[in-house]
Amino acid sequence: MGRYVLRKVPSTLLVLVLASFLVFSLIRLVPGDPVAALAGPDATPEARAAIRADLGLDRPLLSQYVVWLGHVLTLDLGRSYRLGGQVGDLLADGAANTLVLTFTALALAALLALATSTLTVVLDRPWLNAVMSAVNTVAVAVPTFVTGLVLVLVFAVLLPLLPAGGTPPDGYLARPDITLQYLLLPAVCLALPAAAALTRFLTESLRTQMRQPYVMTARALGIPRRRIVLTQALRNALPSSLTVLGIQFGTLLGGAVLVEAIFAWPGLGRLVEQGISARDYPVVQVLLLLSVAVFVLTQLLTDVLQAALDPRIRIEGGTR
Repeated sequence: MGRYVLRKVPSTLLVLVLASFLVFSLIRLVPGDPVAALAGPDATPEARAAIRADLGLDRPLLSQYVVWLGHVLTLDLGRSYRLGGQVGDLLADGAANTLVLTFTALALAALLALATSTLTVVLDRPWLNAVMSAVNTVAVAVPTFVTGLVLVLVFAVLLPLLPAGGTPPDGYLARPDITLQYLLLPAVCLALPAAAALTRFLTESLRTQMRQPYVMTARALGIPRRRIVLTQALRNALPSSLTVLGIQFGTLLGGAVLVEAIFAWPGLGRLVEQGISARDYPVVQVLLLLSVAVFVLTQLLTDVLQAALDPRIRIEGGTR
């Protein structure tokens, strides 16, 4: 298992290095100049040149990248141009809220997918298959901002049962019941598309397993369909579903930008939006690199978990 992980590490590091350079370069193609925003419309060319030199923006792009990468590797993320404060502090404040929301949505999506997929395959009714297919299609097709606005309108305005936005005023651990109320709407909004994608994949994986010879043998022995699905087919279908779950985690992080804006959730998504609007290079490039790193490391983790659950993957990987 250790050799399998070591074979994955070089490609992961290469992807991260290339991603860091692309993020650093592309962010400078965004229209607008942070120096002009900082100096103001009445600043003299000399004042603007002094600010540009102080920020290091007068150096060649490659030189700026090397300096920035060195600071990132030493966890010196720099200071925000416009939002104020250290980037690391801004990142820590927003990351906690985003991770709570994302992991809640991921757990909700996984539970929904597991329950609906298992129920669909166990019952195996045409009408249920049609209903689940329609629900999944709607969940994927409807944009997140539409779902969020509908949830707020129904459950916070028409039926004032849940808060329309924000985070628990006393923290997440002070009152779990209050925390659940604040989390429910944004987590459901973020989880629905991911749950639909996971349900489709897991359902098809289970159906594929139900056509395998071992299932036919079990059915011939009189073992009930429900028991076969829960004790054998589901266990064999889960390893391949972990990869999809890892991809959905990255998708949830991306979708958090809209969800956090709709529900006034002070996380990394709102921080990215503020940083781009203010042309705040240090904030935006660190956040984008963090998003890529989380996605790549999540894929590495899912590959390792899948290999741990399915020894064939380790064997095939060792022959390449």
